[in-house]
Amino acid sequence: MQVILLKDIDKLGDRFEVVGVKNGYGRNYLIPQGLARVANKANLDAIDRIKRQEEEEEAARRAEFEAIAAQLASQTIKIGAKAGQSGKIFGSVTNVQIIAAIKDQIGLEIERRKVSIAEEIKELGTYTAQVQLSREVAGTVTFEVVAE
Repeated sequence: MQVILLKDIDKLGDRFEVVGVKNGYGRNYLIPQGLARVANKANLDAIDRIKRQEEEEEAARRAEFEAIAAQLASQTIKIGAKAGQSGKIFGSVTNVQIIAAIKDQIGLEIERRKVSIAEEIKELGTYTAQVQLSREVAGTVTFEVVAE
């Protein structure tokens, strides 16, 4: 059975992608949950119209995302953490703490899953994290972990 995915589904495909699935999986799970539609001519045409409309909206928001990325790159965010005398912190800094610091210090709200940290942060110091604002626009935020 060929279906059009309406949302990103791990290990299956991305939004608006046409994928082949087993009949039972499509009929009993994907379609009733609103995750997919049957890939027929009418649905493909409707999805193409929705895609074009979203691409136009995305182009309009791209400038806004680039401004946000520049704002994030221009500032260093400070994150407080309890640390021992050797500079090691108790626990680690996560993307949730980074998002909270961005909201407090810059005033931007970013989703948790849009921030990715390359390494585990277990010591005081300066680090960077990637912020994926949209499919085309990604920014880098620099943050400093300081002792509380």
